[in-house]
Amino acid sequence: MPYDLIVIGSGPGGYVCAIRAAQLGMKVAVVEKENTFGGTCLNIGCIPSKALLHASELYEEAGNYLDKMGIKVGDPKLDLPAMMKFKDAGVEGNVKGVAFLFKKNKVDTFHGTGRIAAPGRVEVKAADGKTETIEGKAIVIATGSDVARCCFFAPPQSY
Repeated sequence: MPYDLIVIGSGPGGYVCAIRAAQLGMKVAVVEKENTFGGTCLNIGCIPSKALLHASELYEEAGNYLDKMGIKVGDPKLDLPAMMKFKDAGVEGNVKGVAFLFKKNKVDTFHGTGRIAAPGRVEVKAADGKTETIEGKAIVIATGSDVARCCFFAPPQSY
């Protein structure tokens, strides 16, 4: 059965697009190359960085400012494994939230690398090498923030 919309990528652009299209009555599929939804932002970029930054700021505040405000807590001690667990819990909550919204809004999901094979056709190659082709009236490329590597880079000249 062809889809009204196929979204390649499930980062903040892709998942918002897919969910809203489904809410508007479209039959939607999302193709995601990673095992979890949310793209770079939710998995390894913005959200985990902000969680660690928040914890670091609180550590700094506890060690340098609370005493000046009359709050006695003693010298803070860093427990990096616990901080990483805090970060991981935040990431997991966001990723599971996107998966829940896909399910709630009846968005079909495909894990694998998406490639536009022809107009209205997306080939999905799974990690095990198996491929399947899905069809749709429209395709949105929401592949996000991967770095574009270029072979034309020249090292700086020394003068």
